[in-house]
Amino acid sequence: MDLQKPSAGRPARPGGGEPHGSPEGCLTAAIRVPVRIVVLVLVVPVRMVWDALVVTGRFLVDTLLRPLGRALLWLGRAVLVLPFTGLWRYVVVPAGTVLARLGHVLVVVPAGWLHRSVLTPAGRALVRAGRGVGAALAWVYAHVLTPPGHALLWVLKGTGAVLAALGLGAYTAVAWLVRHLVVVPARWLYTWVLAPVGRAAVWCARGIAWLVSALITGVGAALYRTARILFVLPALAVWRWVLAPVGRVLGVVGREVRDALGHAWRIAGHLSLAVGRFLATLFRWILVEPARRVYRSVLTPVGHVVRDAVLRPAAEAARGAGRAVRQALAAARETARQIRADVSRTLFGEPAGRRIADRREPVGRGTRTLGSSTTALTKD
Repeated sequence: MDLQKPSAGRPARPGGGEPHGSPEGCLTAAIRVPVRIVVLVLVVPVRMVWDALVVTGRFLVDTLLRPLGRALLWLGRAVLVLPFTGLWRYVVVPAGTVLARLGHVLVVVPAGWLHRSVLTPAGRALVRAGRGVGAALAWVYAHVLTPPGHALLWVLKGTGAVLAALGLGAYTAVAWLVRHLVVVPARWLYTWVLAPVGRAAVWCARGIAWLVSALITGVGAALYRTARILFVLPALAVWRWVLAPVGRVLGVVGREVRDALGHAWRIAGHLSLAVGRFLATLFRWILVEPARRVYRSVLTPVGHVVRDAVLRPAAEAARGAGRAVRQALAAARETARQIRADVSRTLFGEPAGRRIADRREPVGRGTRTLGSSTTALTKD
């Protein structure tokens, strides 16, 4: 129960509750604080565990699952997609093209030739033969069967007319007997016996139906009043004086629990964020900063010293040794080439018609100098 009614000028909240700043009932004020304390105590561990799981899941997704998924995607592409693509492109499509061409050559072309050269002339011949047979049958029907049929129909009509003239008197006598022996007694029976009996039966049925309807209506009204007194009024009283107040109390409790859960979840989020930042700062101070300082103060100078004192001289020495070895191998190849040429010249002599190629650069007209010119006016 509210201590005061809300003012008419203040808008109500969308949920149907009280507007912010309006006075609330004593039940709401008594329930809110303990419910929020209990919910906060229960929700904070759940929110911290949830945030820890979220951070762990993001870390696993970024460091393990996404690279693993990319590797599996690449592996699946390399193992499944590319082989099937190559099989489709280089085996199935050429085979299908070859089979299509073979089908066209072996099936379509012979079938077309058979249709054009055999079936079409045979069909046309059958159509012409059918038209001739139909014309012959039509002529037979028109000139052979129709005249005898007309004659037979004329004979039958004449015979029927003669028979009708002979049997007219007998038909009149039979009709008079049927009228006076069957029709007149049946009409009298319907008018003076069956119709009154039917009307009496209908009137009795209507009276019985009215009596049954009145009886059912009275019984239904009595049952309705009895059920209303025994069931409806007690249920209405229970709903009005028990269930509705309990429902309002439970609604207030549920609304406060919902609001308490929302506030507790937000407060737990801030607490979890603060704890996470504290743990991150502690991890950075304990591990990251010392490791960075060791890397900058110790490992980097030692690496520079090792690079300048050991690696670079070793690299220079390796490059010098490589150059010396290459020069020695080039000299050995040149010496072997000269020895092979001298031996060949000693054993077989100088080859005839062989002209020694001049490997020097060709001599031109003359290089340009400051005193020369290539223009048309100053050319020598």
